[in-house]
Amino acid sequence: MSDTLSSPTDAASASADRVVLVTGAGRRVGARIAEVLHAAGCRVAVHYRASDTDARSLCERLNATRCDSAFPFGADLLDLSAINALVMAVVAHFGRLDGLVNNASSFFPTALGEIDESSWHDLVGSNLKAPFFLCQAAAPHLRAAQGSVVNVIDIHAERPLAGYPLYSTAKAGLAGATRAMALELAPEVRVNGVAPGAILWPEDGQFTAEQRSAIVEHTLLKREGHAEDIAVAVRFLLLEAHYVTGQILAVDGGRSIHL
Repeated sequence: MSDTLSSPTDAASASADRVVLVTGAGRRVGARIAEVLHAAGCRVAVHYRASDTDARSLCERLNATRCDSAFPFGADLLDLSAINALVMAVVAHFGRLDGLVNNASSFFPTALGEIDESSWHDLVGSNLKAPFFLCQAAAPHLRAAQGSVVNVIDIHAERPLAGYPLYSTAKAGLAGATRAMALELAPEVRVNGVAPGAILWPEDGQFTAEQRSAIVEHTLLKREGHAEDIAVAVRFLLLEAHYVTGQILAVDGGRSIHL
């Protein structure tokens, strides 16, 4: 393994048979991560829960450029048995598993005093439990492949977002799990995280135009980020950062510097 960082072209050559499972990859940031890893030469397992049409359409586009290089896998990651079955299905289809990107996530506010078990199940389940158990299920295959894991966390894992105590707690747990898994899976497997800032706004109107403007204004670069920014950071950590493990990279335009 080279001691120098690879260029995207070098990464594509080195990644030519690697299989990467990306969760929540049917739409938005997850889909862009899958596209960027595919462009780097990987074969991608596109996980989805409800975005069946989007996931299948994405795989069709990717397979049109490289035959049999992408396949959709549906699974509800809140179901522990589905997590193990998902990993088994990916390995059965592609014959191996070299990388895991835990991107799938629920995000919604929870008022303290009104948090119920359903919200706990959803937010902790998608943001901590599922990534943790996916790492565990994938570990034997990742060890065999000398692979790597990237968890998509959040800058609010370190600096909680007001009104979102349960989400922030779950992401804080994922940050801890990232470091713990790096320790447990070393030296064969590298485990890192990406912590996004303002990348894509929720589609359900959780933030008003005024709130969005205030967040952007509080960001050092004074602009929103893009799904591409997260995708290239994931590619770097997954494929190119050969001497990096147990680290969390903030991709937030500098917002977390002065939260």
